[in-house]
Amino acid sequence: MSEGFTYKQAGVDIATADATKREMARSLETADPRVLNRLGAFATLFDARFPGYQHPVLVLKSEEPGSKQKLALQHGRVESICQDLVNHLINDIIVMGAAPLSVQDIIVCGKLEKPVVSRLVAGMAQACRAQDCTLTGGETSEQPGVVPAGTYLLTASVVGVVEKALIVDGSRIAEGDQVLALASNGLHTNGYSLVRALMERKAEILNRQVEGESFLDAILKPHCCYFQALRALFAQPALHGMAHITGGGIAGNLNRILPPGLSARIELDTLEVLPLFSLIRQVGQVPGEDMLRTFNVGVGMTLVVAPEAAGQICGHLEAQGCRAYPIGRIVRGEQQVEYVGKVRW
Repeated sequence: MSEGFTYKQAGVDIATADATKREMARSLETADPRVLNRLGAFATLFDARFPGYQHPVLVLKSEEPGSKQKLALQHGRVESICQDLVNHLINDIIVMGAAPLSVQDIIVCGKLEKPVVSRLVAGMAQACRAQDCTLTGGETSEQPGVVPAGTYLLTASVVGVVEKALIVDGSRIAEGDQVLALASNGLHTNGYSLVRALMERKAEILNRQVEGESFLDAILKPHCCYFQALRALFAQPALHGMAHITGGGIAGNLNRILPPGLSARIELDTLEVLPLFSLIRQVGQVPGEDMLRTFNVGVGMTLVVAPEAAGQICGHLEAQGCRAYPIGRIVRGEQQVEYVGKVRW
């Protein structure tokens, strides 16, 4: 009599999954009293009391790290891609003045490899702790026949909170306000489809050095998180708007917070372009317009501030280790970002 066909033979090993979940439980341990249960429950219970808030507003966002995750996992940069995912998520909510509370992750894979999944969960938990929030679990889904073995697809969602009266949404932006740039440390999590294609077509770029480090190390630096540097500024009336510079570049993100009747005029010759972007442009012969649409070119976030407070805000950020400098101003217009001058590549 032949044996029946098992779930394990179909590609899903429940014993391995259970062992991995036990490993996850250690990574998800938290002292946060707002988390009312632990791994193993069907869903997370999170205390919704917000001491110190008069009118708390929840801020929600989901994100994935794009094709950078394929490159990072190919080269064993597991913890790095976890920082990318969490930091990108948090940057998307802090531009509204929110503080992150909890993150829930999803890991989809073709074959659940305990060492890899354990590192992913531990990495995301550590990235959350670094930003004073908690990884409260999520879902790990093994899908043989749908996703190739060795491939991992990551995504996550964040919940944050902001006082309603202190929401930063761009509505206070006024003509004459200054636009400040906060420096990025590299590509962050955008433009990797172009970079991966460039690596295939111009493999010699892998032998190039960027400020004393390899090209691979330069492009796989984790996405900066600006929460710790910015959090003390959220209640300042002079902070009128913030934009996280991701896909679409400065023009495709700063325009999202401009009120009707106003535009932002950016002086391209003020941008402090990172050498990494100059190298990509040179080796790939990428047109300057395409560089500005695809990459942050060295500007990871923009702030719109009252002009009289610009110096003080830049000084505060510099003291927090975050390079900040003026790159433009708000003018009358049609909710667009206008570029003037030329980039100093």
